[in-house]
Amino acid sequence: MNLHPFYYYLKERSRSELPGQLAHMKMAPMPLDSNYRYPNHNLENAHPSSVLALLYPDEERNLNVLLTLRTNSIRHAGQISFPGGRSESGEKLLDTALRETEEEVGISPEQIHIACSLSSFTLHKSENVITPFVGFLLERPQLDPNPYEVQEAFDCDLNILMDDHCLKRKKWNLLDQEFEVPYWDIHDVPLWGATAMMLSELLVLYEEFKSVN
Repeated sequence: MNLHPFYYYLKERSRSELPGQLAHMKMAPMPLDSNYRYPNHNLENAHPSSVLALLYPDEERNLNVLLTLRTNSIRHAGQISFPGGRSESGEKLLDTALRETEEEVGISPEQIHIACSLSSFTLHKSENVITPFVGFLLERPQLDPNPYEVQEAFDCDLNILMDDHCLKRKKWNLLDQEFEVPYWDIHDVPLWGATAMMLSELLVLYEEFKSVN
């Protein structure tokens, strides 16, 4: 089995403290009003959810991450996301991420090698607690997007995401407030929000990996 060396790095690195919130905040929308406070939500009954950041090499052995553009008929419509969703009753978080990946883009769990989980992330707006998992494939997969859930499935080279030229900021109105929103300009639809924040932690770890390899 010839998985990318980043897989083995993550398996070992995940035994130590992860970048977590510090990495998330690099891509977090920031309110322009310094006195603004996010609305209180009762997160005691927050929904457990999980997503899969799926990585695979291209012909030059550069690592690519799989992303999906969600259809307008499901939750978080029209946004770029990782495959994933809410866990069913009694379902393990990893099983959720693998099941949703197969349902959304047709990649079977047997093809996927899980390296680790990353820091859980609370999405206050929908009261979800999201756990990202990082999985690897030996090669670029054949995708079979579910047209009900996925408008488009595509990938992006991690090196492109680390290039400051595609990292931009805009002022948007969110929650009836003005926010400065960082996003990656890699698609007609901006890559921002929870997915960008979770991806930010993965990129911090990838930068660590590249610095020692």
